[in-house]
Amino acid sequence: MSDLRKALTLEEQRIQEAYEQRKQAAALSLFNAGNLFMIQEQEREMLALLERRGFTELDRQKILEVGCGAGYWLRELMKWGASPENLTGVDLLPDRIELARRLCPAGVSLQCGSAAHLSFPDASFDLVLQSTVFSSILDYRMKQAIAAEMLRVLKPDGVILWYDSCVNNPRNPHVRGIKKPEIQQLFPGCLLELRRITLAPPLSRLLAPYSLLGCQILSWLPWLRTFYLGAIRKPGVGGGPK
Repeated sequence: MSDLRKALTLEEQRIQEAYEQRKQAAALSLFNAGNLFMIQEQEREMLALLERRGFTELDRQKILEVGCGAGYWLRELMKWGASPENLTGVDLLPDRIELARRLCPAGVSLQCGSAAHLSFPDASFDLVLQSTVFSSILDYRMKQAIAAEMLRVLKPDGVILWYDSCVNNPRNPHVRGIKKPEIQQLFPGCLLELRRITLAPPLSRLLAPYSLLGCQILSWLPWLRTFYLGAIRKPGVGGGPK
């Protein structure tokens, strides 16, 4: 086994162990006002970004989610118009894929495996989504491998939809924020459209039960926005479906 393969295997094991520990924590329930405030903003911003990039007829698009977990965003994409048979999710953790199979329609394709070695042909997908995957990876070589695979399976005029933390989580050593220069290094030569959104989660959860207006006002302050949402496109193309 090569040194790179050994390193990727060790990182995959670390990620599996980290998520096993997270099972002991409370789920991110949408009955929590702070979680609901954050997810609704993310949904609005994602829809606006997709509209700007011309992805308003999702039923015609082949879509892959890397790190799909239990399939939350796959199900949201169906609400936005995507066809189940055009949706594919990949996740490293078998129990998350098993849960996704129970929650998603039968037409959705779900695979358990590493996103560093995707099984799909080149240029297979119009849209590739990742949400909080890269900040959960500490080994830079694995980030590079996954980024390269996402680009490989993306069609020339396709878009990578990116949502991830850009700050470290002092309470969770298994999460590391990923800033714009690193994203540019992972996708060299690509066109990046990134903007900071999402009020710092501890603030949202603390304030939202008492004042959604207060959350909204604080979320206007750039230094309190802790995630990047954006589109990544291959160079030399318009970055929209034809």
